[in-house]
Amino acid sequence: MTEAELLITALLAFACADNIDKDAQILSYKNDPADAEGNYAYAFDTSNGIQQQEAGNPNGVAGTFEFISPEGEKIAVSYTADENGFQPVGEHLPTPPPIPEAILKALEYIAAHPQPENQHN
Repeated sequence: MTEAELLITALLAFACADNIDKDAQILSYKNDPADAEGNYAYAFDTSNGIQQQEAGNPNGVAGTFEFISPEGEKIAVSYTADENGFQPVGEHLPTPPPIPEAILKALEYIAAHPQPENQHN
């Protein structure tokens, strides 16, 4: 991502968000454009608490971002994106319910007692 693209992306994000201080200032900004192998990195901080950083190459990226929600809660996300897709991690993200104990035991039993391949049901 070029410096101009990053700046345009940040400005569009600011303009589209209703709960963001429109007078926020960029406090720090770093952009290491892609090198010959495709490695890049960027980071920025704003006066209203938005922070983002990312580094990557053609094999994948890793980064973090954080901001304050309209309810005043700090939202922080770390992520990777690679051949396995986009994988965000954050305390505020929903998680599936735990697998019931009976199902776990049944799966363990099935794994320990595979059915012969030549047996037909």
